[in-house]
Amino acid sequence: MKTVVQRVSQASVSVDGSVKSQIGKGIMMLVSFEENDTLEDLSWLAAKVCKLRIFDDSQGVMNVSLQDIDGEILIVSQFTLHASTKKGNRPSYIKAAKPETAIPFYEKFIEIVETESGKKAKTGIFGADMKVALVNDGPVTIVIDTKNRE
Repeated sequence: MKTVVQRVSQASVSVDGSVKSQIGKGIMMLVSFEENDTLEDLSWLAAKVCKLRIFDDSQGVMNVSLQDIDGEILIVSQFTLHASTKKGNRPSYIKAAKPETAIPFYEKFIEIVETESGKKAKTGIFGADMKVALVNDGPVTIVIDTKNRE
């Protein structure tokens, strides 16, 4: 499982010209799954993201978590995070999970994040043509791959 975590002052996702979800201060995540991901991967990543100390404390130091600031969460599926560009100029997405695997992973990940954070997560629509808008605060952008956690 791969994710791009961005600290945002605001973010939204629109489908067919209508805003589906929007958040204020918090984290916007792009997530992608592999066929061999496990429930352990999802749980580990949810806990990691909710506890990442990427928000400024009173001294202006990144030392405070999403939970500490009572921030919001937007989770958007993006299979292109698993793009391979080793050969040619057209990316291959062979490592990305097929929808029959990825959709249940996406739904379970959202559920785990909500449990871990104690907040309702906002989402995009899996497989839809989405337009994502955000104001990256900092900017702070962190890439996490559950296959590289050790």
